Amino acid sequence: MILRILKSREPFDYFLYLIVGLLFWTISFRFPYSYKFFEGENESILYHFIDKITSHFPILQVVLSFVLVMFGAFLIQQINSRYALIKARTKLPAVIYIIIIGGFTAMHTLHPVFFAAIFTLLGLNSLFSIFNNSNPQLEIFNSGLFIAIGTLFYFNLIVLLPAFFIAVSILRRERNWREFMILIVGFIIPVAFALTYAFFTDQLTDAIVVFQKNIFSRINHFKTNYPLQGFLGLLILLTLIGSIKIMQQYDSRKVSIRKYYLVLFVIFSFSMLSFIFIPATSQEMLVIAVIPVTILISNLFVSIESVFWRELLFTLLLGTAIFIQFADKLFFTA
Repeated sequence: MILRILKSREPFDYFLYLIVGLLFWTISFRFPYSYKFFEGENESILYHFIDKITSHFPILQVVLSFVLVMFGAFLIQQINSRYALIKARTKLPAVIYIIIIGGFTAMHTLHPVFFAAIFTLLGLNSLFSIFNNSNPQLEIFNSGLFIAIGTLFYFNLIVLLPAFFIAVSILRRERNWREFMILIVGFIIPVAFALTYAFFTDQLTDAIVVFQKNIFSRINHFKTNYPLQGFLGLLILLTLIGSIKIMQQYDSRKVSIRKYYLVLFVIFSFSMLSFIFIPATSQEMLVIAVIPVTILISNLFVSIESVFWRELLFTLLLGTAIFIQFADKLFFTA
């Protein structure tokens, strides 16, 4: 029943999703807080200015995090609608994204990764548009540009740069070295402007030190956070089931859809690799990793024929995300 209501195609659905988001952020609105950054995490080139303005206003940080998540959900929905990633016409991806991020209670306040997620989605939209595009140069350039801007907010997003190279290779029927160079140029231009600014303002050395801290600082928000571990376990289960479902549908899908899902898999894989190879990567990277997961799980809920199992799995996801809102009262998490 709940899933049937949320996956409808009525115009008022966006208002309903806003209500869902507000409910998940209710406790944070009532008891606003600032994110506990490790040294240098909030000093990235583009985020540093925002942090200076908002650091003394926790409620503003909570509101901005909510707005960015809502905007991210809207972008995911637009990508799904434009490229028909899910067979049925549905706005379900938007609400699934809100529910999943809603379950990451420590992320209900402002963090640079939310800006990175927005630019990742814009870059993903540009990437998808190069399939069967006779003049893909602008979109390839834009994809590199967006991932660079996102990296200037959240340094660890740089792990997706090789994923975008692989994505271009997947989506282009005839591979051309110039297209890869265009992607590099799109990435380099914002970075070059940022480093030039840092140089002329005598902040270049500081920027390099901050970059090193954001790569090599050892951070682990998962170790004692048992509610988050349980929620991630559920997401892993749904991702595995969703992967099996999309594999079953693979031969019946159009070539473009197959390639889009392959790109999503590559992006997910590289975001997961960051947990292994970048010591400073922790819970914030989940905001990036769940972008492809959102599409996969949404497709699963739409594709399951059994109403009972469909509603059960969705209720389990929603119920777990709701439980986590109050789990801090039951567990002593870091």
